[in-house]
Amino acid sequence: MNDFYCRRRFLKYVSSAAAASSLLAGCSQPLADTTIRMAVTGRPQMLDPRKATDALSSRVNRLLYRKLIDFNERFEPIPDLADWQKLSDTHYRFRLREQSRFINGDLLTAEDIAATYNSVLDKDFGSAHRGSLKNIQRIEVIDQNTVDFFLTQVDALFVGRLVIGIVPKNLVEKQHPFHLDPVGSGACQCLKISEQSIVLQRRKDKVLLEFVPVKDATVRVLKLLNNEVDLLQNDLSPELVNYCQQQDGIAVSFREGTNFGYIGFNFEDTLLKQPALRQAIAHGINRQAVIDSMFKGHARLAQGLLVPEHWCGVEGMPDYEYNPHKARELLRQVEVPPELLKKDAQNRTVIELSYKTSNDPTRIRLATIYQAQLKPLGIELKIQSYDWGTFYNDIKKGRFQLYSLAWVGVKSPDIFQYVFASNAIPPKGANRGRYVDPVADDLILRAGQSPDLDEQAELYRQLQRRLHASLAAMPLWYEDQYVIHSKQLRGYRLFADGRFDGLLDVHKII
Repeated sequence: MNDFYCRRRFLKYVSSAAAASSLLAGCSQPLADTTIRMAVTGRPQMLDPRKATDALSSRVNRLLYRKLIDFNERFEPIPDLADWQKLSDTHYRFRLREQSRFINGDLLTAEDIAATYNSVLDKDFGSAHRGSLKNIQRIEVIDQNTVDFFLTQVDALFVGRLVIGIVPKNLVEKQHPFHLDPVGSGACQCLKISEQSIVLQRRKDKVLLEFVPVKDATVRVLKLLNNEVDLLQNDLSPELVNYCQQQDGIAVSFREGTNFGYIGFNFEDTLLKQPALRQAIAHGINRQAVIDSMFKGHARLAQGLLVPEHWCGVEGMPDYEYNPHKARELLRQVEVPPELLKKDAQNRTVIELSYKTSNDPTRIRLATIYQAQLKPLGIELKIQSYDWGTFYNDIKKGRFQLYSLAWVGVKSPDIFQYVFASNAIPPKGANRGRYVDPVADDLILRAGQSPDLDEQAELYRQLQRRLHASLAAMPLWYEDQYVIHSKQLRGYRLFADGRFDGLLDVHKII
């Protein structure tokens, strides 16, 4: 299916949807109450912050629970509930900054902090966050406002791991079902959980925030156009975003994001383990053209997993610029066994590579663009699209040559251990490409063991240059964050990591 046909079919579908929208709009009126309704892709899976792992749940939980620390624009830890002191390389003290109360009126104390983290560390509780906190040896309450964490070994990134929402000790001891009845100290409290929606109330002004699950992206847009919801954030195709920008009555805002799109290589593959082929692919794909045409400029070229403004990000790494001539020269250096050479429809000798993706229309369209750009160079991409479960399972098991995914919401540089260390091949981690490099392993180990953040930052920068030079993965772009909302709304703020904190200050003009 060629790209032009895909676009025609999509635009025809959107036109039909728009027609339906205009008919419905004739009998719809703006929402008359002050409730702010947000259409989301699904229902948050877990409103207990000690167990939540999906992005949607984590974003809603930020509104319900407060944490010991948060992050600034450079993704450095900053105080939220507590300030901290590093008393030694393995001893940290946290002191509550102010009096905070849970929604039930109870004062939040050091006992609640200790109970929250001890429950996460309890292997019988089954928290997925237990692994990131494995260095905690014990937690000691000093007084009502002070708690100490003792570690088994040096962990310079430890403070940044304390991002779990605090829950009341007395309810932890009673095994309270926080996922059904959240009790936190955040800016909002939960009033209702149902299959149809989740309703929160802002504590400062009693404004209601309703999250409405709508799986289909086009239906989400129609609900916005028909005044059934007030806003939606991200998770639309570029075509739908462009369509929304052309509609009266709604507004679209953007800001730079951090979600890292990439193409993954299988380093156990006879062809792709050769640097020349990976480099040829990198020089053969015109990333900027894709950003300009498909994302309408609302993305920026990536050079690595961490954005350059991250506290240990790297500015100005040499880029793999679009250069078809260089790509062809590199292809001549690739050693291809005769049995792997193929003939295309014009009887030309080509290298055939499998490219796996999900069956999401946007991902398929991107695959067809890569296919069209690489074909003149002598690389024939065979696109294989699957439902998400099948696709993701194949990637984890190494059943691929090329694939594309994105890393979302990355804040801590210890992601490199999880993604690129040779001891992190699934199921032990997310080194899906089976990338093995002793130099990278050494840098990861030294950075993780360094007690000094400045030294650690420099080691991680060296690591990123190494990963970039070896094309451990091909960087694509960082997609912008965006919000699409009714013009009745005022004051919604976007954040680089996609959080929903803009809901805390937005208001509706009736």
